[in-house]
Amino acid sequence: MAERFDHFMARANTAYYAAHNPFADFVTAPELTQVFGELLGGWARVVWQMLGAPPEIILAEAGPGRGVLMADILRVFGPAPVHFIETSPRLRIEQKRRVPQAVWHDSLATVADGPLILLANEFLDALPVRQFVRRASGWMERYVTAGEYLEQPAELDLPDHAEGSVLEINESANAFIKQLARRGAVGLFIDYGPLASAPGESVQAIRADKYADPLEAPGLADITAHVDFAALAQTARTAGAQVWGPLKQHTFLTALGLHQRTDQLARSTPQAGERLRLAARRLTAPEAMGSLFKAMAICPKGLPPMPGFELP
Repeated sequence: MAERFDHFMARANTAYYAAHNPFADFVTAPELTQVFGELLGGWARVVWQMLGAPPEIILAEAGPGRGVLMADILRVFGPAPVHFIETSPRLRIEQKRRVPQAVWHDSLATVADGPLILLANEFLDALPVRQFVRRASGWMERYVTAGEYLEQPAELDLPDHAEGSVLEINESANAFIKQLARRGAVGLFIDYGPLASAPGESVQAIRADKYADPLEAPGLADITAHVDFAALAQTARTAGAQVWGPLKQHTFLTALGLHQRTDQLARSTPQAGERLRLAARRLTAPEAMGSLFKAMAICPKGLPPMPGFELP
C-alpha cells in the first residue's frame, strides 16, 4: 500500500533512533567540542536575564541526542529544571546518564507551563517533509511503495514553478514553531538549510557515515531534509513572535566568542588544544559547517535583540 513520503520518513526515523546509535553515523556540534554547549549556556543565561530572571525558568531541549549539549549548557547556566523532548527509549537512557534530573516528553505539548527557553540543535532537519513534483499536468505528491516512489495528484494549492521542480513542506516543523511562539517562549534553532525559500530536493539519508538511498533500508539510516528557515520565520511571526536571524552559524558562534573560548581552553589544556581548534574551524569554516548551518531565534515581541543576533 502506498504511503505518503512524510509518513514514510517519520516511521523510518522513529525506527532508526529507537534501535541505533546515530552518533556512529554522524557527528554533531556538541560532540565536536564542549565550547559549543558552553556558548549556548551563556546565551541562555543572558536570555533568562532579559526575561527578568524568573526563578521558575524552564530549560528545554528538543532532540537532545546523548545529553552532551545540555550537560555543557548547565555547567554555564547553573541549576535549572530541564525538560527533554525525546521519543527514543535508547537515547533517553544516554541522556539520563548525563542529565539525571531531566523530565522527558514525547512532544512540546506536555512541557510544564511557565517561562521557557528551548534549544534545538539539528532537530528540525529530522522532522518529516512532504515532497511535491511539478509535472506538465500539475503538482504531484510523492508516495512510497515497495521501496519506490509513486506520484499522486497533490491536494494542496502550491505556487507555480518550472516543470520538474521539487517542493518540500515540513508541516511538523511549522506546527512546532507555531506552538512555541503561541506559548510566548524563547527558542533557539541551529540546523542546516538555506537562508531563503526555494524549490529543490534536499532529502538525504546517512548510514555508516556515508550517503544512502532514503528508500533502500528504512530504519537503518538517518533521513533528513534541509530546514526552510524563511518559512518557519513567517510561521513564527504569524503566531505573534519576534524572529531574529537566520544567520550563518559562523556569524552566530563568532559573535558569541567561539574562538576566544577555544583559545582559552586550548591554553589551559595543551594536550587537547589542536583538537579544540580543529573543531572550532569545522564549526565556522564556510566549506564545513559555517555557512550551511544557520541559527534562528524566536521570542516574545518587545525584547531586545537576542545574543549573537545584534547585527548593525
